[in-house]
Amino acid sequence: MEPPQPSPAALTRKIPRDHRVDALRGIALLMMLVDHVPDDLLNRITIRNFGFADAAEIFVMLAGYASYLAYGRLIDREGWKTGIHRILGRCLRLYLYQTGMTLVFVWTVRQWRHYQPLPEYTIEPQLAHGYSWLWRILTFDALPSYLNILPLYVVLLALFPLIYWILKRSLWLLVALSVSIWAIANLDPHITIPNWLDPSGWYLNPFGWQFLYILGILGAVWASKNNGDLPYRPWAKALCLVYLAGAFVVCFPYEYWHVPFLRIFPAPPNTGKSTLAIWRLLDIMAIFYLVQSSAALRRISADRIGQSLALLGRNSLEVFACSTVLDLLGRLMFASFGINLWEQLVMNVVGLGLTYALAVPLDRARQRARAARASSRSAALAARVSE
Repeated sequence: MEPPQPSPAALTRKIPRDHRVDALRGIALLMMLVDHVPDDLLNRITIRNFGFADAAEIFVMLAGYASYLAYGRLIDREGWKTGIHRILGRCLRLYLYQTGMTLVFVWTVRQWRHYQPLPEYTIEPQLAHGYSWLWRILTFDALPSYLNILPLYVVLLALFPLIYWILKRSLWLLVALSVSIWAIANLDPHITIPNWLDPSGWYLNPFGWQFLYILGILGAVWASKNNGDLPYRPWAKALCLVYLAGAFVVCFPYEYWHVPFLRIFPAPPNTGKSTLAIWRLLDIMAIFYLVQSSAALRRISADRIGQSLALLGRNSLEVFACSTVLDLLGRLMFASFGINLWEQLVMNVVGLGLTYALAVPLDRARQRARAARASSRSAALAARVSE
């Protein structure tokens, strides 16, 4: 006798969306918005000043978490062909956004320089003249400053089918391979992808950062077995809080805030961001565990304040592209007209306003599309039942 087959309703049932993931991604996007303008006063209060990690680590770990939920389940439900097709479509979209942002970046700076003098650092010298650099941009051989996270995401997402194939066969084999590659990248940072604009290669080294992406995937696997939460353990929470407290003491910018110097141990001379050094990795893992194991934060993420952040996270690609362009304009304004409190106020209010002006209609359109798909699936299931 054949084993019982799951009903159509069981096959299409999904675990409710975890708004903590979207809210945390929304926070990361807001921090990127201010962190990428070096003279913005608001970037003095982002997490990079209070620990080893910054918004980029949040973004990549959540990318791994979301990849499992979106594409791992899709592969299980509809097969490898459908899953790979969807992944390639997403990679293409990411590629088009990255290319578009880069072209806007170069064109804007070159046009601005016709009217206002700008320091040399506003654009890499290789991009300042001619168009021979264009093919390098199109092939990711040239990654300008502040435009390096989407190429990393494209590479990691393109590798997701291979990662998931290994995961289905042996979780521990995946962990061992990932840890080994990460360790090699940290021992020899020259093992990376070349970057025509930087002799050190890609600033976010994929060989190091893949470990964080895979940890996000493993976190989603773990949480999926526990109703969407990472298992709460008091001792694990205590360890995370102790580590984050130590990172705060070491990394806090005492000089800027003119407060007594409490740093017992010196901060690492090299931040280790390019290869994802161990202290950065532990920092973001502690934050992620505290958020994803907290029932209180699950409730908060579903309320009004949480949803104001989550709507940014649900539309992360569009919001990131918009904030990247706004960051460029902010840096150009500060470089051309100086920095004062009123400019800071106007830039941040306008930037935040435009970000939400984009995210709100996008989120409403996404909700309408989701409701239409759900209605279509329900109608299809009803038709199958009536046959």
